[in-house]
This record gives sequence, C-alpha cells and structure tokens, in this order.
Amino acid sequence: MEWAALITWLLTAGGGFVLLLVWVSRGGMRQTESGSRIRPPLILSHFLLAAAGLVLWIIYVFSDNDTLAWLAFAILVVVALLGWTMFAIWLRRRRTAEAVETDRPAEQHFPVSVVALHGVLAVTTVVLVFLAAVGVGS
Repeated sequence: MEWAALITWLLTAGGGFVLLLVWVSRGGMRQTESGSRIRPPLILSHFLLAAAGLVLWIIYVFSDNDTLAWLAFAILVVVALLGWTMFAIWLRRRRTAEAVETDRPAEQHFPVSVVALHGVLAVTTVVLVFLAAVGVGS
C-alpha cells in the first residue's frame, strides 16, 4: 500500500508541478491585487508542504517508521485543504468569467485536464496514505 501511495503521490506532484509552471509563466508571482486570484503565499505553501510531505513519505517507505507515516498524512491533509481552497478560487472565477476577459489571472490558463487529473490523483493519494498509515496491506 505504501508503494502505491508513493507512486500516486509522485504522479500528483508531477501534475502539480505542471500547474505551478503554467502559473509562474503567466505572471502568478505578480498577482497581488484584490479579486479572486490564487495568491503566491497560497500556492507556494501548497507546493512546499506537499514536497515536505513527499520527502517524509519516501523516508517512511524505506524506514517503516509509523510516526513518519502519520506525520506525512497530517501534512497531506493540510495540503489537501489548501488545494481545495485553490480549486474553489479557480472554479469560481472560471464560472463567472466573461467570454472575453482582459485581466485573466494566471491560474485561468491551467489546462482543465491537468487540473482534473491532479485532483483525482490527490484524492487517491490521501486515501492510500491513510490506508497505509493504519496498516492496511502490510
């Protein structure tokens, strides 16, 4: 189970990295004005916590230390909450945007398929990490 969680976490991270690159390349780091936009502290917190949790999970896989598994899961829950927050901002803006918008936020350039795949893999990862932490499949 821990290997399946690791694989889905790595795939999720890959999709997240693609989204982060799109966001940065479209000026996301300069988005400080008001309105419904994903601001740098939110997306960077999501990215850094996810990376820290992934490192802890990798260490757990090789050390079999249950404390690390639960710590990685706790971090992953925070990452998921930040992710849901960003998804809500992205979706709300996407639904209310006019057909021709002159000031399009960086996140509105995200490929919908990558957002969907990242979300599905993220939910799968949270479930697999939890199952591994409680000892299912070991």
